[in-house]
Amino acid sequence: MRITLAFLLLFSMLLAACNSDTTLKEKASYNATKTALLHKEENDPAAFITVSGNSKKNIVGQTVVKGTLVNKASVATFKDVDIKLSFYSKTQALLETDKETIFEILNPGESQDFKTKYFAPKGTDSVGLRVLGAKVIQP
Repeated sequence: MRITLAFLLLFSMLLAACNSDTTLKEKASYNATKTALLHKEENDPAAFITVSGNSKKNIVGQTVVKGTLVNKASVATFKDVDIKLSFYSKTQALLETDKETIFEILNPGESQDFKTKYFAPKGTDSVGLRVLGAKVIQP
Protein backbone atom coordinates (compact mmCIF):
# COMPACT_ATOMS: atom_id res chain seq x y z
CA MET A 1 0.00 0.00 0.00
CA ARG A 2 2.78 2.45 0.92
CA ILE A 3 4.75 1.51 -2.18
CA THR A 4 1.73 2.17 -4.40
CA LEU A 5 1.12 5.51 -2.69
CA ALA A 6 4.79 6.50 -3.04
CA PHE A 7 4.76 5.45 -6.71
CA LEU A 8 1.62 7.53 -7.41
CA LEU A 9 3.11 10.54 -5.61
CA LEU A 10 6.37 10.26 -7.57
CA PHE A 11 4.50 9.83 -10.86
CA SER A 12 2.28 12.89 -10.23
CA MET A 13 5.32 15.03 -9.34
CA LEU A 14 7.06 13.94 -12.54
CA LEU A 15 3.96 14.71 -14.59
CA ALA A 16 3.61 18.16 -12.99
CA ALA A 17 7.26 18.96 -13.73
CA CYS A 18 6.85 18.07 -17.42
CA ASN A 19 3.69 20.16 -17.71
CA SER A 20 5.27 23.28 -16.20
CA ASP A 21 8.23 23.05 -18.60
CA THR A 22 5.88 22.89 -21.59
CA THR A 23 3.79 25.75 -20.23
CA LEU A 24 6.89 27.89 -19.73
CA LYS A 25 8.04 27.22 -23.29
CA GLU A 26 4.61 28.10 -24.68
CA LYS A 27 4.48 31.28 -22.61
CA ALA A 28 7.97 32.31 -23.76
CA SER A 29 7.03 31.64 -27.39
CA TYR A 30 3.81 33.67 -27.02
CA ASN A 31 5.67 36.61 -25.44
CA ALA A 32 8.32 36.55 -28.19
CA THR A 33 5.64 36.59 -30.89
CA LYS A 34 3.73 39.36 -29.13
CA THR A 35 6.90 41.47 -28.80
CA ALA A 36 7.78 41.01 -32.48
CA LEU A 37 4.25 41.98 -33.52
CA LEU A 38 4.30 45.04 -31.26
CA HIS A 39 7.62 46.14 -32.77
CA LYS A 40 6.20 45.81 -36.29
CA GLU A 41 3.06 47.78 -35.40
CA GLU A 42 5.05 50.53 -33.64
CA ASN A 43 7.32 51.05 -36.65
CA ASP A 44 4.47 51.70 -39.12
CA PRO A 45 1.31 53.02 -37.42
CA ALA A 46 -0.16 54.23 -40.73
CA ALA A 47 -0.32 50.63 -41.97
CA PHE A 48 -2.51 49.64 -39.02
CA ILE A 49 -4.85 52.64 -38.79
CA THR A 50 -7.52 53.24 -41.39
CA VAL A 51 -9.59 56.37 -41.90
CA SER A 52 -12.86 56.87 -43.72
CA GLY A 53 -15.30 59.72 -43.84
CA ASN A 54 -17.38 62.20 -45.75
CA SER A 55 -17.77 65.94 -46.05
CA LYS A 56 -20.51 68.53 -46.46
CA LYS A 57 -20.87 72.31 -46.34
CA ASN A 58 -22.47 74.01 -43.34
CA ILE A 59 -24.45 77.27 -43.24
CA VAL A 60 -21.33 79.40 -42.69
CA GLY A 61 -19.62 77.94 -45.77
CA GLN A 62 -17.20 75.69 -43.90
CA THR A 63 -16.50 72.16 -45.06
CA VAL A 64 -17.39 69.77 -42.23
CA VAL A 65 -15.45 66.51 -42.35
CA LYS A 66 -16.85 63.61 -40.32
CA GLY A 67 -14.78 60.46 -40.17
CA THR A 68 -13.87 57.29 -38.36
CA LEU A 69 -10.44 56.00 -37.36
CA VAL A 70 -10.01 52.24 -36.93
CA ASN A 71 -7.01 50.60 -35.23
CA LYS A 72 -6.43 47.24 -36.94
CA ALA A 73 -3.33 46.48 -34.85
CA SER A 74 -3.38 43.42 -32.58
CA VAL A 75 -1.18 44.74 -29.79
CA ALA A 76 -0.28 48.42 -30.22
CA THR A 77 -2.28 51.32 -28.79
CA PHE A 78 -2.03 54.60 -30.69
CA LYS A 79 -2.81 58.23 -29.90
CA ASP A 80 -2.66 61.63 -31.62
CA VAL A 81 -3.28 60.37 -35.14
CA ASP A 82 -2.04 62.66 -37.96
CA ILE A 83 -4.32 62.82 -40.99
CA LYS A 84 -3.74 64.42 -44.38
CA LEU A 85 -6.82 66.09 -45.89
CA SER A 86 -6.77 66.63 -49.65
CA PHE A 87 -9.36 68.96 -51.17
CA TYR A 88 -10.38 68.11 -54.77
CA SER A 89 -12.44 69.86 -57.46
CA LYS A 90 -15.19 68.23 -59.51
CA THR A 91 -12.57 67.21 -62.08
CA GLN A 92 -10.43 65.62 -59.32
CA ALA A 93 -7.81 68.38 -59.50
CA LEU A 94 -5.99 68.76 -56.19
CA LEU A 95 -6.79 72.21 -54.81
CA GLU A 96 -5.12 72.11 -51.40
CA THR A 97 -3.80 69.77 -48.72
CA ASP A 98 -3.81 70.19 -44.98
CA LYS A 99 -2.78 68.21 -41.92
CA GLU A 100 -4.99 67.55 -38.91
CA THR A 101 -4.17 65.76 -35.66
CA ILE A 102 -6.95 63.78 -34.01
CA PHE A 103 -6.25 63.77 -30.28
CA GLU A 104 -7.83 60.44 -29.34
CA ILE A 105 -6.59 57.11 -28.00
CA LEU A 106 -7.09 54.06 -30.22
CA ASN A 107 -6.81 50.70 -28.48
CA PRO A 108 -6.30 47.54 -30.58
CA GLY A 109 -9.41 46.77 -32.63
CA GLU A 110 -11.12 50.00 -31.56
CA SER A 111 -12.69 52.70 -33.73
CA GLN A 112 -13.11 56.39 -32.94
CA ASP A 113 -15.28 59.00 -34.66
CA PHE A 114 -14.06 62.55 -35.27
CA LYS A 115 -15.32 65.80 -36.78
CA THR A 116 -13.39 68.81 -38.04
CA LYS A 117 -14.28 72.02 -39.91
CA TYR A 118 -12.34 73.87 -42.62
CA PHE A 119 -12.76 76.84 -44.88
CA ALA A 120 -11.93 74.77 -47.95
CA PRO A 121 -10.72 76.39 -51.16
CA LYS A 122 -13.31 77.63 -53.63
CA GLY A 123 -14.51 74.87 -55.94
CA THR A 124 -13.99 72.01 -53.46
CA ASP A 125 -16.17 69.05 -54.40
CA SER A 126 -14.67 66.26 -52.27
CA VAL A 127 -12.16 65.63 -49.52
CA GLY A 128 -9.68 62.74 -49.39
CA LEU A 129 -8.37 61.40 -46.07
CA ARG A 130 -5.13 59.53 -45.40
CA VAL A 131 -3.36 58.53 -42.18
CA LEU A 132 0.19 59.89 -41.98
CA GLY A 133 1.19 58.46 -38.61
CA ALA A 134 0.49 58.31 -34.89
CA LYS A 135 2.20 58.16 -31.53
CA VAL A 136 2.47 54.81 -29.79
CA ILE A 137 1.46 54.35 -26.17
CA GLN A 138 3.99 52.06 -24.52
CA PRO A 139 2.40 49.11 -22.63
